[in-house]
Amino acid sequence: MGLLTGKTALITGAARGIGKAIALKFAEEGANIAFTDLVIDENGKATEEEIAAKGVKVKGYASNAADFAQTEEVVNQVKEEFGSIDILVNNAGITKDGLMLRMTEAQWDAVIAVNLKSAFNFIHACTPIMMRQRGGSIINMASVVGVHGNAGQSNYAASKAGLIALAKSIGQEMGPKGIRANAIAPGFIETAMTAGLKQDIRDEWMQKIPLRRGGQVEDIANVATFLASDMSSYVSGQVIQVDGGMNM
Repeated sequence: MGLLTGKTALITGAARGIGKAIALKFAEEGANIAFTDLVIDENGKATEEEIAAKGVKVKGYASNAADFAQTEEVVNQVKEEFGSIDILVNNAGITKDGLMLRMTEAQWDAVIAVNLKSAFNFIHACTPIMMRQRGGSIINMASVVGVHGNAGQSNYAASKAGLIALAKSIGQEMGPKGIRANAIAPGFIETAMTAGLKQDIRDEWMQKIPLRRGGQVEDIANVATFLASDMSSYVSGQVIQVDGGMNM
Protein backbone atom coordinates (compact mmCIF):
# COMPACT_ATOMS: atom_id res chain seq x y z
CA MET A 1 0.00 0.00 0.00
CA GLY A 2 1.41 3.34 -1.04
CA LEU A 3 0.79 6.67 0.65
CA LEU A 4 -1.71 7.64 -2.07
CA THR A 5 -3.32 4.29 -2.89
CA GLY A 6 -6.94 4.70 -3.93
CA LYS A 7 -6.62 8.42 -4.61
CA THR A 8 -6.88 10.26 -7.95
CA ALA A 9 -4.52 13.16 -8.63
CA LEU A 10 -5.07 15.85 -11.27
CA ILE A 11 -1.83 17.62 -12.20
CA THR A 12 -1.64 20.51 -14.66
CA GLY A 13 1.30 21.03 -17.02
CA ALA A 14 2.71 17.59 -16.25
CA ALA A 15 3.98 16.24 -19.56
CA ARG A 16 7.54 17.15 -18.57
CA GLY A 17 9.70 18.73 -15.87
CA ILE A 18 8.56 19.13 -12.27
CA GLY A 19 4.96 18.22 -13.11
CA LYS A 20 6.05 14.93 -14.63
CA ALA A 21 8.25 14.13 -11.63
CA ILE A 22 5.30 14.73 -9.30
CA ALA A 23 3.05 12.53 -11.44
CA LEU A 24 5.58 9.68 -11.40
CA LYS A 25 6.11 9.94 -7.64
CA PHE A 26 2.38 10.00 -6.97
CA ALA A 27 1.98 6.93 -9.20
CA GLU A 28 4.72 5.12 -7.29
CA GLU A 29 2.68 5.78 -4.15
CA GLY A 30 -0.42 4.27 -5.75
CA ALA A 31 -2.37 7.29 -7.04
CA ASN A 32 -4.22 7.21 -10.35
CA ILE A 33 -3.04 10.11 -12.48
CA ALA A 34 -4.90 12.56 -14.71
CA PHE A 35 -2.65 15.24 -16.15
CA THR A 36 -3.01 18.12 -18.55
CA ASP A 37 -0.75 19.94 -20.95
CA LEU A 38 -1.34 22.37 -23.78
CA VAL A 39 -0.96 19.49 -26.23
CA ILE A 40 -0.45 15.79 -25.60
CA ASP A 41 2.38 15.24 -28.08
CA GLU A 42 5.15 12.63 -28.09
CA ASN A 43 6.35 13.89 -24.70
CA GLY A 44 2.85 13.55 -23.29
CA LYS A 45 2.39 10.06 -24.67
CA ALA A 46 5.77 9.02 -23.29
CA THR A 47 4.79 10.40 -19.88
CA GLU A 48 1.54 8.41 -20.02
CA GLU A 49 3.50 5.23 -20.73
CA GLU A 50 5.98 5.86 -17.90
CA ILE A 51 3.17 6.44 -15.44
CA ALA A 52 1.20 3.41 -16.66
CA ALA A 53 4.28 1.27 -16.04
CA LYS A 54 3.81 2.01 -12.31
CA GLY A 55 0.60 -0.02 -12.44
CA VAL A 56 -1.92 2.78 -12.04
CA LYS A 57 -4.61 4.30 -14.24
CA VAL A 58 -3.45 7.34 -16.21
CA LYS A 59 -4.69 9.68 -18.91
CA GLY A 60 -3.30 12.89 -20.38
CA TYR A 61 -5.67 15.64 -21.47
CA ALA A 62 -4.88 18.36 -24.01
CA SER A 63 -6.12 21.57 -22.43
CA ASN A 64 -5.25 25.25 -22.12
CA ALA A 65 -5.23 25.63 -18.34
CA ALA A 66 -5.80 29.39 -18.71
CA ASP A 67 -9.14 28.77 -20.45
CA PHE A 68 -12.04 28.64 -17.98
CA ALA A 69 -14.44 26.69 -20.23
CA GLN A 70 -11.82 24.13 -21.25
CA THR A 71 -10.92 23.59 -17.61
CA GLU A 72 -14.53 22.91 -16.63
CA GLU A 73 -14.80 20.40 -19.47
CA VAL A 74 -11.57 18.60 -18.57
CA VAL A 75 -12.43 18.37 -14.87
CA ASN A 76 -15.82 16.90 -15.72
CA GLN A 77 -14.12 14.33 -17.96
CA VAL A 78 -11.65 13.40 -15.22
CA LYS A 79 -14.44 12.97 -12.67
CA GLU A 80 -16.40 10.80 -15.09
CA GLU A 81 -13.43 8.62 -16.06
CA PHE A 82 -11.69 8.32 -12.69
CA GLY A 83 -14.63 8.64 -10.29
CA SER A 84 -13.01 11.14 -7.94
CA ILE A 85 -10.49 13.97 -7.71
CA ASP A 86 -8.69 13.81 -4.39
CA ILE A 87 -5.55 15.80 -5.17
CA LEU A 88 -5.12 18.87 -7.38
CA VAL A 89 -1.65 20.14 -8.27
CA ASN A 90 -1.63 23.51 -10.02
CA ASN A 91 1.71 23.23 -11.79
CA ALA A 92 1.11 24.81 -15.22
CA GLY A 93 3.41 27.75 -15.73
CA ILE A 94 5.42 29.85 -18.17
CA THR A 95 8.01 32.63 -18.01
CA LYS A 96 8.30 35.76 -20.13
CA ASP A 97 11.05 37.61 -18.31
CA GLY A 98 11.99 41.24 -18.77
CA LEU A 99 12.57 44.44 -16.86
CA MET A 100 9.40 46.37 -16.06
CA LEU A 101 10.27 49.30 -18.34
CA ARG A 102 10.57 46.92 -21.29
CA MET A 103 7.80 44.48 -20.42
CA THR A 104 4.84 44.45 -22.75
CA GLU A 105 1.23 44.12 -21.72
CA ALA A 106 1.10 40.82 -23.63
CA GLN A 107 4.02 39.43 -21.59
CA TRP A 108 2.33 40.42 -18.35
CA ASP A 109 -1.09 39.06 -19.33
CA ALA A 110 0.24 35.74 -20.63
CA VAL A 111 2.15 34.91 -17.45
CA ILE A 112 -0.70 35.92 -15.13
CA ALA A 113 -3.19 33.90 -17.22
CA VAL A 114 -1.18 30.69 -17.40
CA ASN A 115 0.37 30.77 -13.94
CA LEU A 116 -2.38 32.27 -11.78
CA LYS A 117 -5.72 32.27 -13.57
CA SER A 118 -5.26 28.59 -14.41
CA ALA A 119 -5.14 27.79 -10.70
CA PHE A 120 -8.38 29.70 -10.16
CA ASN A 121 -9.93 27.76 -13.05
CA PHE A 122 -9.01 24.35 -11.68
CA ILE A 123 -9.77 25.14 -8.04
CA HIS A 124 -13.15 26.54 -9.07
CA ALA A 125 -13.94 23.35 -10.99
CA CYS A 126 -12.51 20.84 -8.50
CA THR A 127 -13.66 22.14 -5.12
CA PRO A 128 -17.34 21.19 -5.62
CA ILE A 129 -16.19 17.60 -6.24
CA MET A 130 -13.92 17.65 -3.20
CA MET A 131 -16.69 19.15 -1.08
CA ARG A 132 -18.99 16.26 -1.94
CA GLN A 133 -16.17 13.88 -1.04
CA ARG A 134 -15.64 15.77 2.25
CA GLY A 135 -11.93 16.06 1.62
CA GLY A 136 -9.09 16.88 -0.74
CA SER A 137 -5.63 18.35 -1.04
CA ILE A 138 -4.81 21.33 -3.28
CA ILE A 139 -1.16 22.12 -4.00
CA ASN A 140 -0.11 25.30 -5.80
CA MET A 141 3.35 25.27 -7.37
CA ALA A 142 4.74 28.68 -6.46
CA SER A 143 8.40 29.79 -6.35
CA VAL A 144 10.87 31.44 -4.01
CA VAL A 145 10.56 34.55 -6.20
CA GLY A 146 6.90 34.66 -5.17
CA VAL A 147 8.11 35.07 -1.59
CA HIS A 148 11.07 37.39 -2.12
CA GLY A 149 10.62 38.89 -5.60
CA ASN A 150 13.19 38.97 -8.39
CA ALA A 151 14.36 41.76 -10.69
CA GLY A 152 13.42 41.09 -14.28
CA GLN A 153 10.61 38.72 -13.31
CA SER A 154 7.91 41.00 -11.95
CA ASN A 155 5.16 39.21 -13.89
CA TYR A 156 6.36 35.75 -12.84
CA ALA A 157 6.94 36.80 -9.22
CA ALA A 158 3.51 38.41 -9.01
CA SER A 159 1.85 35.28 -10.38
CA LYS A 160 3.69 33.04 -7.91
CA ALA A 161 2.93 35.35 -4.97
CA GLY A 162 -0.69 35.16 -6.07
CA LEU A 163 -0.57 31.36 -5.94
CA ILE A 164 0.64 31.52 -2.34
CA ALA A 165 -2.11 33.92 -1.27
CA LEU A 166 -4.64 31.85 -3.21
CA ALA A 167 -3.64 28.68 -1.34
CA LYS A 168 -3.93 30.44 2.01
CA SER A 169 -7.34 31.87 1.12
CA ILE A 170 -8.71 28.55 -0.15
CA GLY A 171 -7.35 26.85 2.94
CA GLN A 172 -9.44 29.21 5.05
CA GLU A 173 -12.56 28.90 2.90
CA MET A 174 -12.50 25.15 2.40
CA GLY A 175 -11.03 23.96 5.69
CA PRO A 176 -14.47 23.35 7.23
CA LYS A 177 -15.18 21.02 4.28
CA GLY A 178 -12.06 18.97 4.96
CA ILE A 179 -10.12 20.44 2.02
CA ARG A 180 -6.51 21.51 2.56
CA ALA A 181 -4.57 23.96 0.38
CA ASN A 182 -0.82 24.57 0.44
CA ALA A 183 1.94 25.96 -1.77
CA ILE A 184 5.42 24.73 -2.66
CA ALA A 185 8.08 27.34 -3.47
CA PRO A 186 10.99 25.73 -5.35
CA GLY A 187 14.35 27.44 -5.55
CA PHE A 188 17.07 26.57 -8.08
CA ILE A 189 15.99 23.21 -9.49
CA GLU A 190 17.99 21.26 -12.07
CA THR A 191 15.71 21.15 -15.12
CA ALA A 192 16.11 21.44 -18.88
CA MET A 193 15.56 25.19 -18.49
CA THR A 194 18.29 25.73 -15.86
CA ALA A 195 20.66 23.41 -17.74
CA GLY A 196 20.89 26.06 -20.46
CA LEU A 197 22.27 28.72 -18.11
CA LYS A 198 25.87 29.84 -18.51
CA GLN A 199 28.33 28.40 -16.00
CA ASP A 200 29.13 31.77 -14.39
CA ILE A 201 25.44 32.33 -13.71
CA ARG A 202 25.11 28.83 -12.25
CA ASP A 203 28.17 29.44 -10.04
CA GLU A 204 26.67 32.69 -8.78
CA TRP A 205 23.46 30.89 -7.87
CA MET A 206 25.31 28.12 -6.04
CA GLN A 207 27.11 30.63 -3.83
CA LYS A 208 23.72 31.85 -2.62
CA ILE A 209 22.62 28.33 -1.64
CA PRO A 210 23.93 27.02 1.72
CA LEU A 211 23.79 23.43 0.43
CA ARG A 212 25.92 24.55 -2.56
CA ARG A 213 23.91 22.63 -5.13
CA GLY A 214 20.76 22.82 -7.15
CA GLY A 215 17.71 20.79 -6.23
CA GLN A 216 16.34 17.85 -8.18
CA VAL A 217 12.80 17.55 -9.47
CA GLU A 218 12.42 14.60 -7.12
CA ASP A 219 12.97 16.96 -4.17
CA ILE A 220 9.84 18.84 -5.21
CA ALA A 221 7.93 15.62 -5.87
CA ASN A 222 8.74 14.33 -2.38
CA VAL A 223 7.31 17.44 -0.70
CA ALA A 224 4.26 17.31 -2.98
CA THR A 225 3.71 13.69 -1.94
CA PHE A 226 3.79 14.67 1.71
CA LEU A 227 1.23 17.44 1.12
CA ALA A 228 -0.98 15.16 -0.98
CA SER A 229 -0.99 12.34 1.56
CA ASP A 230 -2.66 11.87 4.92
CA MET A 231 0.76 12.43 6.53
CA SER A 232 -0.01 16.14 6.24
CA SER A 233 -3.64 15.88 7.34
CA TYR A 234 -3.19 18.82 9.75
CA VAL A 235 -1.16 21.01 7.38
CA SER A 236 -3.01 23.72 5.46
CA GLY A 237 -2.39 27.27 4.31
CA GLN A 238 1.38 26.81 4.32
CA VAL A 239 4.14 27.62 1.84
CA ILE A 240 7.11 25.26 1.92
CA GLN A 241 10.31 26.58 0.37
CA VAL A 242 12.38 23.82 -1.24
CA ASP A 243 15.52 25.80 -1.99
CA GLY A 244 18.51 24.33 -0.16
CA GLY A 245 18.29 27.14 2.38
CA MET A 246 18.72 29.90 -0.19
CA ASN A 247 16.01 32.09 1.35
CA MET A 248 15.92 31.51 5.09
